[in-house]
Amino acid sequence: MIKKFYGPPGTGKTEKLIRRALAYVRSGTPITEIGYFAFTRKAANTAKERILEKNPHFHKKKDLKYFQTLHSLAFRTLGLSEDNVMQDYHYDDLGKILSISVKAKRDIDSSPYLTCDNEYFQIITKAREKNIEVWDEYCTGEYDKNIVPNTLKHIAANYIEYKKKNTLIDYTDMIHQFIQRKELCPKFKVVFIDEAQDLSPIQWMMYDILKSNAEDVYLAGDDDQAIYAWAGADVDRFIQEPATEIVLKKSRRVPKKIQDVSNIIVSRIQGLRADKVYHAREEDGSCMTINNLDSLDLGKHHWLILTRTIAKSMQIAKILKEKGVYFENKYVKGIIVKLYKAAIHYTKYAEGEDLQDTQMEDIQDYTSLEKDDWSKDIPWFEAFDKANFEDKNYIRLLLSNKEKLNEDPRVKVSTIHAAKGGESMNVILVLDNARKIREAVLKSVKKRDEEHRVWYVGVTRSKKNLYLMRAKIERHGYQL
Repeated sequence: MIKKFYGPPGTGKTEKLIRRALAYVRSGTPITEIGYFAFTRKAANTAKERILEKNPHFHKKKDLKYFQTLHSLAFRTLGLSEDNVMQDYHYDDLGKILSISVKAKRDIDSSPYLTCDNEYFQIITKAREKNIEVWDEYCTGEYDKNIVPNTLKHIAANYIEYKKKNTLIDYTDMIHQFIQRKELCPKFKVVFIDEAQDLSPIQWMMYDILKSNAEDVYLAGDDDQAIYAWAGADVDRFIQEPATEIVLKKSRRVPKKIQDVSNIIVSRIQGLRADKVYHAREEDGSCMTINNLDSLDLGKHHWLILTRTIAKSMQIAKILKEKGVYFENKYVKGIIVKLYKAAIHYTKYAEGEDLQDTQMEDIQDYTSLEKDDWSKDIPWFEAFDKANFEDKNYIRLLLSNKEKLNEDPRVKVSTIHAAKGGESMNVILVLDNARKIREAVLKSVKKRDEEHRVWYVGVTRSKKNLYLMRAKIERHGYQL
């Protein structure tokens, strides 16, 4: 038996899968015969926590042996160790050997796919996810015309040799090796695959092995939210996979006016798309266009600011710093909170309070003065000569704005990809788009469809108010 749940934004498809898993537990299925495979490690841990809430007798997350990602299943089944796995710094090392710049990052809490600034590596990794030759991927015509074929072949060959020489494998190798040793695959009563629209062809091959080793299978996803085609994900396979199809029709997130905007976007998809309708929340919500952040009072309420690119996200972060708005993104919060705590500790010291050793260590990270040379007459922002000037000024603005840095920030800044699965009452969608993306969408229908889906995900993060922030050069932005 195979069932496929289509879960438009906020319809609770993950919750649906978890309830089905709990039903199997109640009917007597051993937890070790339930395979629940999430797209990210964060999602897998969330599933474990929800199962444990309902079944505290399992005691620990480790009891949920097969609640994990596909890559984790391959990793453990093959008996690998962390020492065997390519890390971000290995790509930097390989780049130095080849005399090229390679900045690679894998954030397994957000996606199993490698992001890399080097287009040669983008071609190589995408080809391997699609299980095709590197040359065939290059010939799709999606890449920069300045790519040198012989250089591509040279880098691909050296990548293989580097891994072999250092006894390393990457995440894609894990899946390939699992497929080659399919006899090791466990037997299951039931298998659940969440976010199936984002699986690549080799992950679908792994799915086929799991399917043949399970009595029942449940797939869940939404082709309209398939935003990893850039990494090789195969949304068409999800749509075409034979199964009993069930559409979850009621969104608990998206209000009517936000849905109206999202419908405009998906109507632009020209390729394969599942025919489905879902109902918005009863609330109207609101959607308005703004020119910049000055139009809004970010000092109140919770906000999610979404951008198409990391570069634009960093530009927004700089603006927020200048305004003295306490916010969070992947790069700022931890650094700022640490500096803030050190500033508070130093202020207490200046006021005559005794400090604990750990508090003095926090201060020492930001000043070149030894403890005996600290002066109560010098304010912290002058004493902290090792701290970045912009960061110090930002802290002073936060303090003057009475921001509460001991609490989670009300404002979050993220790329659309990193925010998938997230939501907020107030969403600001920055419509600027990068030149490289604008050029890519001109090359094929698939690239255009992928881009529409990305903006669909951005729009549907809003639970109440959506603010569309015009691109700096409007013709360069996504048109809504």
